[in-house]
This record gives sequence, structure tokens and C-alpha cells, in this order.
Amino acid sequence: MIVYDKLYIGGHWAPSSLDERIEILSPHDRSPVGHAAQAAPADVDAAVALAREAFDHGPWPRLTPEERRAAVARFNVLHAARAEEIADLVTAENGSASWFTRSLQTALAGQTDAYLRASEALPWEEEVRSPGGARSLVRREPVGVVAAVVPWNAPHQSALVKMVPALLAGCTVILKASPETALDALLLAEVFDEAGFPEGVVSVLPAGRETSEYLVSHPGVDKIAFTGSTAAGRRIASIAGEQLKRVSLELGGKSAAIVLDDADLDSVTEGLRYASYGNNGESCVSLTRVLAPRARYEEVVAAVAALTESLTVGDPAAPDTFIGPMVRQGQQERVQSYIRTGIEEGARLVAGGPDTPAGLEGGNYVRPTVFADVDNSMRIAREEIFGPVLVVIPYDDDNDAVRIANDSPYGLSGGVWTADTERGVEIARRVRTGTFSVNGAPTAFDTPFGGYKTSGIGREFGAAGLNQYLELKSISL
Repeated sequence: MIVYDKLYIGGHWAPSSLDERIEILSPHDRSPVGHAAQAAPADVDAAVALAREAFDHGPWPRLTPEERRAAVARFNVLHAARAEEIADLVTAENGSASWFTRSLQTALAGQTDAYLRASEALPWEEEVRSPGGARSLVRREPVGVVAAVVPWNAPHQSALVKMVPALLAGCTVILKASPETALDALLLAEVFDEAGFPEGVVSVLPAGRETSEYLVSHPGVDKIAFTGSTAAGRRIASIAGEQLKRVSLELGGKSAAIVLDDADLDSVTEGLRYASYGNNGESCVSLTRVLAPRARYEEVVAAVAALTESLTVGDPAAPDTFIGPMVRQGQQERVQSYIRTGIEEGARLVAGGPDTPAGLEGGNYVRPTVFADVDNSMRIAREEIFGPVLVVIPYDDDNDAVRIANDSPYGLSGGVWTADTERGVEIARRVRTGTFSVNGAPTAFDTPFGGYKTSGIGREFGAAGLNQYLELKSISL
């Protein structure tokens, strides 16, 4: 049993004002993993007060960018040293397969390094001369107290993609962590504590939705950074709009994988293995709509079905497991309900199904599933399922593929597979998503990440992500 019986408030470990604690159960067999202190509104008040004092009167915003980079770089080394420990804890909490959590956790040092490079390259203060001789000093200043609200599916990635740029900008940060991954959130607090940030600069509060809403509504918070569902994002955006707070939102997706008629199917399925089924399919960027040319439709369906049936489902800690359990029983039931909906809508089930995998009935497991003969108007093609469920949709030509890919309320990610890279790039230019890959190329941490339409507002990663935490000031000279 792993126990964290205190919260991390402004650089101090403090008891929660709530007697009720968070109990974390294994998604694999529903046995206890540990328990953690749970934050309440009174704890939010304490964290915001310390963050406000640290921002308004403390040293952190007044350090040079070089000094802040040194502190963040120190944290990055300490965090990287515990990558395997953190990955294994996340696997125990949320059911993500060990291959995924370990690879992601190892990559996070690179994510932070990209922010450090962006901070070093940024013109924090520059003189601008206009025609006619006018002179101005343009400064980039921290936005203030930041509430970072993150989900359970990639907890440290989601936390650090917000906290690191906010800290580099000179902001103070309150991390509101998901209850499902409260233990690794408080482990993250240990690393920040060891790195030695000034009082009030960092707080870590695991809590539920009501406390989360209290935090983002708090008058002492200047900026909200949120990753989660589109429904929750709408609520946060409405609060931010009413209070005229800065806000950035990384929300849901229903992204398309476009298989062009010249694509090599072995390359396609190897790409979809990770792009569609990585992290158990519980990922906002998953490519869950496979668009296949009519002339090769059954060939693509058979290849995707074979891939799906080949994936090992089981104990997420086992080295040969590719897909682990859903994070909680309610999510398992949600995914299985969508699979039943697909059958009721008339789609052809070619792999998987709504039943629990044999021998895994004691956990939150689902069968990876593929539907064929899917129309893009079906619910299974339009709604984010957040599980290992793919639909294969036929298209007539490149124009039709782009039309179907864009026929979605979301616009987060996407991909195309083709033997002709330039043709793939032309497709990418026409699809309205914030990120897009050609032949499975990975996303780089120095380039902007975020969504069009209901997939979000703002960008993360690199210089674009850092600028989300800065205000521009012009001083006329």
C-alpha cells in the first residue's frame, strides 16, 4: 500500500481539511493500490493565498529567466532519475500498459528540454523602433497565478506540459490532479520539493470535480490550463469567460487515419498499433476513424482486424501486455456500451465485441474492437469513446477522404499513409486539425500542439506553449 496522507501546499506538506481520503484501486483486479489525502475548497484557499503572495511579493517572478531556467533544469534531472518508479506507479493506478508509461515517462525530459530551449531563445524584453522614430520597449511578463487541471490518462505529461512553461514564465502554479492518479501526483510534489522552489510557487492538490470548479472559479487565479473532456472544457471556458480569465484548453478528439490507395498496409498497421491503440485507446489523440479507399476497403478492414486480434490484453505490469484495463469500472462499462451501440447502429463487427475478455473478469477490461461498414454519421464515428474501438469508413477519392476527415466536431489530430510523401503533405494541409502526421512520423516537442474546433483553445509545447503563460507589455519611450 502506498500512502500519502498530506497535501503539498505552497512548498509545505500539510494535512487536508477533509477527513475523507482518496482510495485508489487497481484497474487490473480492483485490489487496493493505496490512498491519498483529498483536497477541499479550504485547501484551495490556502494554496491560492500562498501562490498569490509568492507572485505579488515573492522572488520567483522577479528572478531572471536564466535563474528560473536553472531551477527548472534542476527539477528535470531529479524527475528523470525517477522515471521508471513513476511509470510503474502510474501503471498500477490507471492501468496503462507498462511499455507505454515507461516510454512516455522517459520522453518527458525532452518535453521539458524543449521548453528550456524556448525560454532561452525568447526575447523577454526588446526595443521596437517604428517608422517616424517612435521607440517602444516590449516586455513579456508572467500572467500570474495558474490553475493547472489535468486528467488521469497521462498524468505527468499533462501536468508538466503546463507547469514547466508556467514556471519558466515566472508564474506560480497550483496543480489540481485527478483522484485516479493522486499517488503519482503527490510523488511529483516530492520532486518539486527536492528541487527547492520558493514558498508558494508550487502546490499539488488531488481532488474531485467540485473542488476543481472551486479552484478555476477562484478570484485569486489569473489563468486556467486544462486537459480533459470537451464537456468539462466548455464549463471551464464559460467560467473563464464570465471572469475574463486567461484560459487554454486541450480537449477531446475523434481523429482520422487516412489510408491512401498506394499505402503499404504493413506500414499502416504498424503505425495504427501505436497511434490508435497506444495507452489502451484512452488518449485524446488516438486515430480512431480509419478511412479506407473503396477499391481496397476489405483489404484494409482485414488488416486492421488482424492487427487488433494480435494485441495482447492483460495485466498492465506484464512486459508482453500491449493493452491493459480501462481506468475504472465506469469507463469499462462506457466503452462496452458504445460497442453495443455500434452493433445496434448496423455496423459490422469484425474484431472484438462487448463482452469482457475471458479470464479477466475481475478487472476493468474490454476487448479491442473494430467495426466495418460504418457511416460517418453513426455515433461510434462521431463521439469520443476513449477506449480501444476503431471504425473503418470507406471513401471514394482524396477529396472525399478529406471531406470525411473534416466532418467532425473535433480537430485535434490525424494521419495519412501513402507511398507519395508530397501527396500526404497535401492531404495534411487540407485537414482541419492542430496536428497531423505523414506515415506515422512522431510529434516533436518544439512544435505547437493543440486543437481546432471543439478540441481546444491555445497550444502547448515549445515556444507556443510558453507564450500561453505570458502577457505582452508595451512601454513607449
